[in-house]
Amino acid sequence: MDLVAGGVLHGRLAISASRFPLVRRSLPTPSTVALSAALPGCPCPPIVRRNAPAVVPFAKKKRKGYRDDPPDEEAGEADDLVDEMEEDDEEEEDFDEEEDEGDIMDEEDEDEDDYDFEDDFESDDEQDLYAGDGGAGGGISLAGTWWDKEALALAEQVSASFDDDLKIYAFKTAANLTIRVRIEKMSTRYGSPTIDDIEAYTIAYRAKLDDAESAGKIPQNISLEVSSPGVERVVRIPEELERFKERTMYVRYTTTSDEAAATPQEGDGVLRLISYDMDLRECTWGIADVKINRQQSGKGRPLSKKQREWRLQTPFESLKLVRLYSEC
Repeated sequence: MDLVAGGVLHGRLAISASRFPLVRRSLPTPSTVALSAALPGCPCPPIVRRNAPAVVPFAKKKRKGYRDDPPDEEAGEADDLVDEMEEDDEEEEDFDEEEDEGDIMDEEDEDEDDYDFEDDFESDDEQDLYAGDGGAGGGISLAGTWWDKEALALAEQVSASFDDDLKIYAFKTAANLTIRVRIEKMSTRYGSPTIDDIEAYTIAYRAKLDDAESAGKIPQNISLEVSSPGVERVVRIPEELERFKERTMYVRYTTTSDEAAATPQEGDGVLRLISYDMDLRECTWGIADVKINRQQSGKGRPLSKKQREWRLQTPFESLKLVRLYSEC
């Protein structure tokens, strides 16, 4: 039996390569390949070739117009098959490249759309943020369900079990049977709990909720979420001014002029606390030395003299939102 690229010859009969495509086969032993010539009427012994490769490779396509031997029908069919396979591969590669380019353009368009949307969303979210909202602003916010007061009482019991070291910063219930709790650690300077603290509080609170569910005091399958106050937590005025006086803060405030009929003007900025007076219930702010403020003086330049000397004196009541500011 003679192996040729594209077909097998049995005597003088050729099996078309189009019906039996080229394949790679691994022979049983890499050192010996036995080729038998079984021609009718010719009982020839098998021809053995040693140290032959274990895989029969495809014949390489020859350069156009170049021919070593006179063409025959079987070789022509094999070359045509190789040409068709290579043309199909090239068409598939071109098609894949066009699809990739289209995907890249679509992703760029989506990125632009997402960028605008996220900017608007963050802006709206900050407008809705306020102290005591039960979320990032801290405080208690109940949905008015028949079970939320019981859930709050259980959360306070869990906090007391940790000697009030893990206190409730924010507590919020929702009508879809969800409880969201933010806890702060009072033994740390800025109240940031660790992962272990959050896990311990979650396990203790979950156990009390399960007992209350079994007793019918709260509905079944309540979802619980426990987290920290967040990097840019809201600062409660005035009780937390002393605690965070050395931190940079984002401040939104209102100012009024001496005219009685004047409409209060709202302003905001990234500021630092200079001083506060609990008796007069007012505080003084200066511009914080952070990147967003330095950029107003020019790229790579420090705060200007005017910025360093700027002061804002405002009563506590005019502070609409004060939260920690992070450049990360």
